[in-house]
Amino acid sequence: MKSLFFSVGLFFITTVVLGQNLYFPPIVGNEWDTIDPATLNWCETGNKALDDFLIEKGTKGFIILKDGKIVKETYFDNFTKDSVWYWASAGKSITSFMVGMAQEKGLLNINDKTSKYLGEGWTSLSPEQENKITIWHQLTMTSGLDDSGDDLDCMMPECLTYKADAGQRWAYHNAPYRLLHNVMAEAWGNTYQNFMNTQLTVKTGIGGLWLDGVLYSKPRNMARFGLLALNKGTWNGQQILGDQTYVDAMSVPSQMINKSYGLLWWLNGQESFMLPGVQLAINRFLIPNAPSDMYCALGKNDQKIYIVPSQNLVVVRVGNAGGEIAGAVSSFDNQLWEKINGLTCTSSINEISNDNFRIYPNPFFDQVDILGAENFIDAGVTIYDVQGSLIYQGKFKKDSLTNVLKGLSSGVYFLRFKNGKGLVTSKKVIKY
Repeated sequence: MKSLFFSVGLFFITTVVLGQNLYFPPIVGNEWDTIDPATLNWCETGNKALDDFLIEKGTKGFIILKDGKIVKETYFDNFTKDSVWYWASAGKSITSFMVGMAQEKGLLNINDKTSKYLGEGWTSLSPEQENKITIWHQLTMTSGLDDSGDDLDCMMPECLTYKADAGQRWAYHNAPYRLLHNVMAEAWGNTYQNFMNTQLTVKTGIGGLWLDGVLYSKPRNMARFGLLALNKGTWNGQQILGDQTYVDAMSVPSQMINKSYGLLWWLNGQESFMLPGVQLAINRFLIPNAPSDMYCALGKNDQKIYIVPSQNLVVVRVGNAGGEIAGAVSSFDNQLWEKINGLTCTSSINEISNDNFRIYPNPFFDQVDILGAENFIDAGVTIYDVQGSLIYQGKFKKDSLTNVLKGLSSGVYFLRFKNGKGLVTSKKVIKY
């Protein structure tokens, strides 16, 4: 079922202001400011329904951050905030972030051939085929290596065989991803763990232990990483990853084969998505019940970090499998967001999102159209950039707004529409 876009009312309906008024916890210790849920118009019935769902689905820990502060932190089954759990493939997203850090430091370039760091013959491909694979292909799951084997974690050359030229096929394949750790270690001149400890953990408190390619840490470390990503690579005023071109690239389509995949991040709000192990595009949002601008770190057995830039929101879930699993993507995601959407009491504003209202194509270059906007004729419309600065405000007229969009500089923008009936919708737009 399609939910109202954040029928959660006053809790989520805020001005689109990114990176402003965000709280950051101290780097060391367990101090973390909180928000009283009552001040956000939560109803006890909605909160209980969410907790019941989380228990039913084998959840160990669950955190919601609003503006960086904890609004909900719940643990089950003797699990605590100090318990350690695995990230599974949600760790891919923190690897993406650290690859960006390494590039910014001049240690590597994502357009480099992977063989520059792993040496020739790291696959069973011909030299010509192998040399087409770059770090970028590893980040986008487009290496072209065959993902039909029994052991998709095997990184030995005999397991890495040819399926297609690099860039021609999207396939969720662990081995090329895990080899990014080897690339990073070679570029850094020390272990991948050492890079994280010295370049990320000491600056943000985001700690953890990598074992056999999987990150193990506390749920609050996942929340810290979500907050760092929400604030576009800056932690409490200190730039951890200052390359905003790379930061933006992580959370927009990296290729047009699976439009819901960035640089090791999953993206909501795209017109189609592909599941791991299936060479078929499904024509709908990845998580229909969730905000369209959301992007996510998703891991096996429903390890989750959801980030909603337009609402300064981070949601973390760890535990056992809660839905039908297809690699990192699960039916649990949509069920969870239905419960989150029921958290608050009644609101005078209904914020909606449906597949009929679209800005297409998105991202766009010089041509763009607005589809299914009949409910928003003469609505008020505002456009904000990623710094929260107001770019445009006026009445919604399709032709005039498309001209405004075409005239924007390259970047990421947030549009908000509100008509006389109180209907509101928000859209994330990327202009190349």
